[in-house]
Amino acid sequence: MSPTNLPNSDTPSGELWVFGYGSLMWRPGFDFLEQVPARLIGEHRALCVYSFDHRGTPQRPGLVLGLDRGGACRGIAFRGAAENRDATIAYLREREQTTNVYREVMRSVWLRDDARSRISALAYVVDRGHVQYAGRLSLADQVRYVRQGHGRSGPNRDYVLSTVQALEAQGCPDRQLHQLAGLLRDDVPPHR
Repeated sequence: MSPTNLPNSDTPSGELWVFGYGSLMWRPGFDFLEQVPARLIGEHRALCVYSFDHRGTPQRPGLVLGLDRGGACRGIAFRGAAENRDATIAYLREREQTTNVYREVMRSVWLRDDARSRISALAYVVDRGHVQYAGRLSLADQVRYVRQGHGRSGPNRDYVLSTVQALEAQGCPDRQLHQLAGLLRDDVPPHR
């Protein structure tokens, strides 16, 4: 599979903004100058990626988040220093693009929901043509994949619960993820 990364000429020089909507919110892994609640319009957060690496394996995939087309997504924008720009991009590519399931893109992001505070941020959008694109799964299927998933970054369950905790800390409830987290916390079998 060929990488779907932006050419270096397409990423702005100087400070780099990065939009986090999943594990980047609670474990960015790179140095940044500030983090600001933000909103991206045009894509939404979805548990739509089979994880073959970080939270699962090809034989027992887990599920991780992707930005999928339509709607909007609340998350965190991280502002990185210009001198760390190349190192940050290299780190994110190594972390996010292990199987090239995402397209690396620049997207408009509104800081603190202020229409006057729009910036351009690096984001990772799911590639719907990739074999790991799960699409829209039922709650029962999501629970099954998350319960079975365990990869080099740990149990899939921990990923979902940590993301929900980060969303709650930001005051950004995500109804579907919260419903899934409730089932995972309580270990209640989902309705079919």
